[in-house]
Amino acid sequence: MNLSLVLTVIGDDRPGLVGQLSAAIGKHGGNWLQSSMSHLSGKFAGIVCVAIEKEHLDDLRAELAALPGLRINAEVSGNEQTTNVPTSGRRLTLALVGHDRLGIVREVSHVLAKHAVNVEELSTHTASAPMSAEILFHATAELTASPQLDTRLLVHDLEQISNDMMVDITLDESIR
Repeated sequence: MNLSLVLTVIGDDRPGLVGQLSAAIGKHGGNWLQSSMSHLSGKFAGIVCVAIEKEHLDDLRAELAALPGLRINAEVSGNEQTTNVPTSGRRLTLALVGHDRLGIVREVSHVLAKHAVNVEELSTHTASAPMSAEILFHATAELTASPQLDTRLLVHDLEQISNDMMVDITLDESIR
């Protein structure tokens, strides 16, 4: 029986780290399905989804635990949907740029949750503004929402926090 195993990985970044991880997965018959990895403040941080036969799960977990300099958490993903998160429906991309300050992610995520919008992927960074050298916060999010979502109301609610924060808000919809 194939299981879906989700790994979270963190450690000091170094050459060969992904190779070690993939070698351990391959050694135990695992299939690397999806991943997202980043270099953050000198650390390697990654999430990997692996398909693996149930009989190899314990051996893979032991091998991953023995990899030097990495902390790896391995969670078997359940098949049943345990929340009200839509698995199909509207696919949205949200792009935000604004002056960096505390609470931006909290405020935006609160608005998204209020509209029952699921954040599937979020990427953020800060950079200097071209003309003023002020620090700007940039975020791009891949979202899933129910077909009934009123995007005009969502944008309106996001704009309500924009007086203080946003320079630009873009919400694009794609067909799933």
